[in-house]
Amino acid sequence: MSTRFGKSLLATLLSSTLLCSLAIPVIADTTSDLPDIGTTAGGTLSINQELLMGDFYLRQLRSGAPLIYDPLLTDYVNSLGQRLVAKADAVKTPFHFYLIQNNEINAFAFFGGNVVLHSSLFRETDNENQLASVMAHEISHVTQRHLARAMEEQQRNAPLTWVGALGSILLTMANPQAGMAALSTTIAGTQQGMISFTQSNEQEADRIGIRVLQRAGFDPMAMPDFMQKLADKYRYASKPPEMLLTHPMPDSRMSDTRSRAEQLGHKVIASSQDYLFAKLRILGMYGDMDGISQFMLDEYKKGNAREQMAGKYGQAILYYKSKQYDAARNVIQPLLTQQPSNVWFLDLATDIDLEQNRAPQAVSRLEQAIKSQPNSAVLQLNLGNAYIEARQAAKATTLLNRYTYSHPEDPNGWDLLAKAAADQGLRDEELAARAESMALLGRLDQAINLLTTASSSVQVGSLKQARYDARIDQLRQLQQRFKQFERS
Repeated sequence: MSTRFGKSLLATLLSSTLLCSLAIPVIADTTSDLPDIGTTAGGTLSINQELLMGDFYLRQLRSGAPLIYDPLLTDYVNSLGQRLVAKADAVKTPFHFYLIQNNEINAFAFFGGNVVLHSSLFRETDNENQLASVMAHEISHVTQRHLARAMEEQQRNAPLTWVGALGSILLTMANPQAGMAALSTTIAGTQQGMISFTQSNEQEADRIGIRVLQRAGFDPMAMPDFMQKLADKYRYASKPPEMLLTHPMPDSRMSDTRSRAEQLGHKVIASSQDYLFAKLRILGMYGDMDGISQFMLDEYKKGNAREQMAGKYGQAILYYKSKQYDAARNVIQPLLTQQPSNVWFLDLATDIDLEQNRAPQAVSRLEQAIKSQPNSAVLQLNLGNAYIEARQAAKATTLLNRYTYSHPEDPNGWDLLAKAAADQGLRDEELAARAESMALLGRLDQAINLLTTASSSVQVGSLKQARYDARIDQLRQLQQRFKQFERS
């Protein structure tokens, strides 16, 4: 299914600010052998406040960053992330994982359990264990509340500096040039201290993260192996990758991580089929045109059964992207015959159908598939989209109303629902769905205006009007809660 993107954002600034502005080491889990020299961070930021800040920052991120709203990839990274979170200690917030289309190698975490991965990680990781090691590291930044502790430290030493830095992050999201100037001014005097905090926190995130990695059934050696790979690859580069700038990696950090991995023991863990599919989908759909090379596909053909199947999937993606739809169908159809419920194959087959104006065939296939997987977000979105293309907007609306109720933070659902409503001439419902999309982008004024128009266009005193008015009240309350961050 085709997906949408936001405008470009200085992801470098966001990740470096969120990860470099870290506090002193804190207590780890009982297996990490770290001294208790931190604080609870409760004096500065409660969990509820952290969740609210996370919600605010996430809306800003959606508005300005090229997030990838691909339901297949979203489902994969969240499934992998939740597998790791289930084995982490001190989890105090829900976790959500996001992908940004960015060729710079990096990942970052921020308030409220939000973890963002750059798409280039799929290019650079050799296997799922290495990707999981990066995610375990970022999860540990969140569970140890490093950003909240940074606020506590800055409030003790230079409270105005921290407030200015927060304001500069927001300014940068709205106006990159002005934000860069403001940020360089506010943190110039404390930059050295932030760097030292980063080194301490990175080591802690390594030590806790590697244990999470091992508990979740991955190879602990994947963490030092990936560190070594980056260090070797960019040893003589004039400009190191963004990840080495936002995650400083002195020799002591690498040796400590390798020592701990050796104590936990090396395990040979094969990458899942989904990792291989996700890697090829990222490279083929969201990378450069040469993201999937013929050499890569030839190597997959020589591999095990999982790799051979992934290679065929990658070949079908290449054909699809080059608009060779018949060739793509000839590759994907035998795979779909072999695994008729495979959502990766169903999604691509649907895209091919819609490009060739075969929406009814897509609808028939998806209706059959969803019977055995009624809760699949991937199939629900694909079927909703296929209904719209097949001019069955009423069916799309029924399906998408259920989907958006269960997945209110997925822009895909609201965008499709707005389109289905427009096709039926349901102007108020179209405006209401568009309002939800605006709210997810942090554009609360626009969302309220759209809902106000929707409310005024329906019968006075109707259930629809009551629903729209209630939502307006909710968004106004959210505006009031967000004002404290906007003032910074």
